[in-house]
Amino acid sequence: MDADEIGLSGTRETLLITLQAKAAESALADSLLHDHFAADAMRRLGQADQRLDVGLDMTIGIAVRAYLLDRWTQAFIDRHPDATVLHLGCGLDSRVFRVDPPAEVRWFDVDFPDVIALRRSLYPDRANYTLIGSSVTEAAWLANIPDDRPAMVVAEGVLPYLAAENVYDLLRRLLERLPAGEIVFDGYSHLGLQLLRFNPAIRATGAALRWGIEDPRMLELQVPGLSLLEEVRDYDPVQIERMSAATRIAMQFLSIMPVLQRMGRLLRYRF
Repeated sequence: MDADEIGLSGTRETLLITLQAKAAESALADSLLHDHFAADAMRRLGQADQRLDVGLDMTIGIAVRAYLLDRWTQAFIDRHPDATVLHLGCGLDSRVFRVDPPAEVRWFDVDFPDVIALRRSLYPDRANYTLIGSSVTEAAWLANIPDDRPAMVVAEGVLPYLAAENVYDLLRRLLERLPAGEIVFDGYSHLGLQLLRFNPAIRATGAALRWGIEDPRMLELQVPGLSLLEEVRDYDPVQIERMSAATRIAMQFLSIMPVLQRMGRLLRYRF
């Protein structure tokens, strides 16, 4: 089954890139993510779409990103056992099953209605787990989110596809609705976005990359109430060793060039 058969195109189709990558990485003997749910979802969807194959290095990179976001989410839940978790643009990611939070945690997955319908056909239900079918840029869906607990907001591979004004509006609405918490996401510089646009898998979807961020501190000015806690630019050396020789050499070069380090990183804010 390919994207046409399941009715996905553009930005929606990019969810198949990350799903394939997580499933492929989890099949490796030295897997970091161990995402057996992604592997099972890929089997149920059928043969992987070769147009969307990102290759070994980016597969490992996607797994590393997901792993760190999982760890940040788990750490927040450990500090707030009754937290609300809000997973924006969840796609077919199985984070709720990888993290496997206690029943006291309320978890909400949000994505387009057709994506949510596809999720329902692939993944089981669980206690205190709610699926919301809506574009994250719409305002109405936030009324379904309780505002009485600390909240962890995760946006993996989502914000770069939004226009800048939509990113800022979304973040402001989240801060208005939620009492306190953290938000974590991947942020690319404009140079990073330019390079991603040349990625064959992303180009095959026709998805447009729009929002870049140069200085994470500037977001604090755009969205008052946000406070930067952490900026992760570097890969774990153990994970770099899993990549190709060419990529390992490139990573060494990137490590001494700050402007290149900003091409892609993970950001964690408090609000």
